[in-house]
Amino acid sequence: MPTHSRQRAATTDPAGLAAELRLRKDRLLDGPGAEATGKQHAKGKLTVRERLDLLFDKDSFQEIEPLRRHRATGFGLEDRRPDGDGVVTGWGAVHGRQVFVYAHDFRVFAGTLGEAHAAKVHKVMDMAAAAGAPLVSLNDGAGARIQEGVTALAGYGGIFARNVALSGVVPQISVILGPCAGGAAYSPGLTDFVFMVNGTSQMFLTGPDVIETVTGERISQDALGGVEAHAHTSGVAAFAAETEEECLADVRHLLSLLPANNRQLPPVVPCADPPDRRTDELLGLVPPSPRHTYDVCEVIETVVDDGEFIEVHENWAPNAVCALARLDGHVVGIVANQPSVLAGVLDIAASEKCARFVSICDSFNIPLVTLVDVPGFLPGVAQEHGGIIRHGAKLLYAYGNATVPRISLVLRKAYGGAYIVMDSRSLGADLSFAWPTNEIAVMGAEGAANVVFRRQIAAAQDPDHARERLVEQYRTELMHPYYAAERGLVDDVIDPGETRQVLIRSLALLREKRRRLPERKHGNVPL
Repeated sequence: MPTHSRQRAATTDPAGLAAELRLRKDRLLDGPGAEATGKQHAKGKLTVRERLDLLFDKDSFQEIEPLRRHRATGFGLEDRRPDGDGVVTGWGAVHGRQVFVYAHDFRVFAGTLGEAHAAKVHKVMDMAAAAGAPLVSLNDGAGARIQEGVTALAGYGGIFARNVALSGVVPQISVILGPCAGGAAYSPGLTDFVFMVNGTSQMFLTGPDVIETVTGERISQDALGGVEAHAHTSGVAAFAAETEEECLADVRHLLSLLPANNRQLPPVVPCADPPDRRTDELLGLVPPSPRHTYDVCEVIETVVDDGEFIEVHENWAPNAVCALARLDGHVVGIVANQPSVLAGVLDIAASEKCARFVSICDSFNIPLVTLVDVPGFLPGVAQEHGGIIRHGAKLLYAYGNATVPRISLVLRKAYGGAYIVMDSRSLGADLSFAWPTNEIAVMGAEGAANVVFRRQIAAAQDPDHARERLVEQYRTELMHPYYAAERGLVDDVIDPGETRQVLIRSLALLREKRRRLPERKHGNVPL
């Protein structure tokens, strides 16, 4: 006798089944309807399919589990079981390389996470781990689906666990394209890079209504968790854009600079910018006097391939600059003090910003170039009580733990503990260079002379004249450009016009660097 499956095949029209499938998938692509789409556009936001078209190379996206639906649980959900359950998952190509994605559809249940929604996200995260490919999340959801209770919370727990497991294994990028509230905000906080769009993106754990009820404070959603809050103040967002189109173009650019996983090197591209190009214009960019300011971004622009770089956390802790660029076609991470903001001093925010960036570069095999022009750590009661010791130690730990090629270049001044922290030779930099304008010392000559020669100055008939003479003596004997080089703490004092050449040659030498850390479960980062 024929089996049940054969009976069904015999009595069901194959053409009809195919038509039914096409109809169901067409409905999925159209979304929940023109009215919901109109509301999305009225908020200045794109639909989930429009976003995916911008993220991926043309016709490369492959969706998975598009027909998955939640199990009817009551509380008004019995007759509302749309295909996809408010999230689109799958993979596609970005600049020809495989990338996985999950993207909320705010038009369906406001993008909230329930059991089926979470299972789809877990699936695509596991696939990214198995394939060793980057994971991008397009976040536009109102948090946990209240109607599904604790199963929604459990779904978030599974996402967080996978975020941690993938950390340092494949690049994880979170793109905030609408609300990202409650538990949903923790996943972006665990990823490598967060993007936001001005005017439409918000992230917060507790919304304005809850805050007003508990504390009496009144604040709008945008002021609480918008771009200004997270790209400028909290440092949660690494990048901010004015439009979704600009934002997703920036995501594609960032992905072009990152390897697929921690076992690969970043992509190398052909370079038309000559590796032996001189950089004599640097002599005019950087004033020799440590009292005069300049923009270190102009130094970076002069040195890197075609003057192109992407700055990470541009608006947060601007007294330090972290950027990804290329030298002779190879990706490098650049950490630099910014003399045009607070004289380039290190403080709590700058230390944490640089430490995070160094750690990301080390995770994904990106060599580090550190441009040093630092007067020290920012003094003050607020900094000390805020934990500058602990936060400064994060940067020390990140550099000391890094196994990628590390090159430091002292452009001008490098004083005290901040000199050590900025990847000094004693901290483990592979190569350390300095320009002839460098001043490497415990502190500036004026402060040092006031300490060392305090008694002589006090006993002099003309204290001001004595101070000037002794300051110059200290500067001449202990702070001249070759003092550190004479003691082997700087590998060479180089002509600024040869900066690009020296960095490219040094990175080529270190490309096959191998360093193993002592065996351990993990280090104890000074969090």
